[in-house]
Amino acid sequence: MSAQVCVGAIAGAFGVRGEVRLKSFTAEPEAIATYGPLATEDGKRSFDVTLTGQTGNALVARLSGIPDKETADALRGTRLYVDRARLPEPDEDEFYHADLIGMDVFDAGGAPLGKVTAVHNHGASDLLEIAVPQGGETVLLPFTHEAVPTVDMALRRIVADPPEGLF
Repeated sequence: MSAQVCVGAIAGAFGVRGEVRLKSFTAEPEAIATYGPLATEDGKRSFDVTLTGQTGNALVARLSGIPDKETADALRGTRLYVDRARLPEPDEDEFYHADLIGMDVFDAGGAPLGKVTAVHNHGASDLLEIAVPQGGETVLLPFTHEAVPTVDMALRRIVADPPEGLF
């Protein structure tokens, strides 16, 4: 499992005093401010987060070391990470996206279907992006109990019952 988990991203500046629009990827969006300093992917910068409001689909936050709009704008698109150990353990049948990436996927008969390369959510539900063994395009599998009845974290494998014709 990944040592770092992406918990949010900076969507740009908010106002002229260095606040940012912060997209939270946590189950409870406000929880992003409770995990301690958040780091950039390369670990070169970290920020203490103070939530100051909400706008549209984002939180408004003040990040330590960000004094003005220009500095905040320069961080647009920056993903923010936290050590996996600082996150609460997920409940049964809940998973961190970072933990699913890299898992092998098999059908109910044990035949390999591929490997999870990403997890997407475009609003309706999660989709597992699976690289098939023979290469080529990836397949998007709905991450539902019907299509994915088993996720075995100990063995790092997923058993899928994909819709007819998907693979």
